[in-house]
Amino acid sequence: MGFADGPRHDTPRGLPEIVVDARTRGFLWPGEPIGGREFAEARHSLFDGTFTWPVMTARRSALDHNIATLARFADRHGLAFAPHAKTTMSPQLVRAQLDAGAWGVTAATPGQVLVHRSFGVPRVLLANEIFDRGALRWLAGEIASFDFLCYADSVEGVRVLDEMAGDVPFRVLVELGHPGGRSGCRGQDELLAVARAAREARGTELAGVAGYEGTHHEAAEVRGFLRDLAHAARTLAPEVAGSMVVSAGGSSWFDLVAEELAPLTGELGATVVLRSGAYIAHDDGYYREHTPYNRLEGELRPALEVWAQVLSVPEPGLVLAGMGKRDVPYDIHLPFPRAVRRGGRGPAEPLAGVTVVKVQDQHAYLSGDAGLRPGDLVAFGLSHPCTAFDKWRVIPVVDDDDIVIDLINTCF
Repeated sequence: MGFADGPRHDTPRGLPEIVVDARTRGFLWPGEPIGGREFAEARHSLFDGTFTWPVMTARRSALDHNIATLARFADRHGLAFAPHAKTTMSPQLVRAQLDAGAWGVTAATPGQVLVHRSFGVPRVLLANEIFDRGALRWLAGEIASFDFLCYADSVEGVRVLDEMAGDVPFRVLVELGHPGGRSGCRGQDELLAVARAAREARGTELAGVAGYEGTHHEAAEVRGFLRDLAHAARTLAPEVAGSMVVSAGGSSWFDLVAEELAPLTGELGATVVLRSGAYIAHDDGYYREHTPYNRLEGELRPALEVWAQVLSVPEPGLVLAGMGKRDVPYDIHLPFPRAVRRGGRGPAEPLAGVTVVKVQDQHAYLSGDAGLRPGDLVAFGLSHPCTAFDKWRVIPVVDDDDIVIDLINTCF
């Protein structure tokens, strides 16, 4: 469904309705609190005085387009899709992904699994190892009512799952890694040893294999890793209880994941699960450079934008905007100036020749000469959505005329 059918204001199970009040960053709402439904129905312009700067927005047309694009990609290649919800941790966006046909969602931590269960998500893949006994105790009492899978890359990981299991065993994907990469077994022999432990333990059930190709940076390396993962799947297939699950896929190489792993659906009857997450918002930096749609027909569209006000032009070539590390991601690239509303009024015009060179807690340093003056409003594109969503509790969703038509919230 995405957002294409209009706002969805019904609240996911266990989650309170969005409320806007004086504490809601980016909103200028000093009066009585207002519910998200009522706020969205007022159809405020982003520039009618209801917001204060900086504020991050999400563009509905881009979100809808990106959700539909990856849903079609997964369907076309016979892949199950469990988008990595660590990117947004938003119940509204998770619901839109599920409505578009997602098989489930991916989480990175036990806390995120708990949040997704509070949303009522029926299937969660924890794409990580887990040793947290408190969380495992909760999960052991919960997994009879939802589908849960997790990783193991060591015999110790299997042992703690076995120790904490209840009546229903934990379904385990043995994770394959590579030297210099992230977690995961270093080689087939180690993977087979962990798989054997998972198969033999009373409290675990061997469900398949998984890996993450994104710690490689060249296509040949990615293909080699995915072929190693496919080999592991073929080796373990006779030992897996039920239908095998094979999982991989970030937002940079999902085309190669489809090429190398999708054949396992016919060969082994496997469920091949893609886990891309950042695709939903795309960006103007890292993922613009690395998206598979630089190699495929079609596109993803950047959905996030931060508007900030020019506060000072203290010397030639230096502009200070009221936007900093609390507001925008800065771990891969600094934000990209895209447009300006001169004096904060009138239509936005493209902005060229200006670069963000530094961000501090509350200030961004801009270099270049585009005639920017104090009071101008500048729109910034972002790089790395995973470290953008977590900075904002409530995010206005705008249409292509910058009218606020919905709100989403995040639960980091």
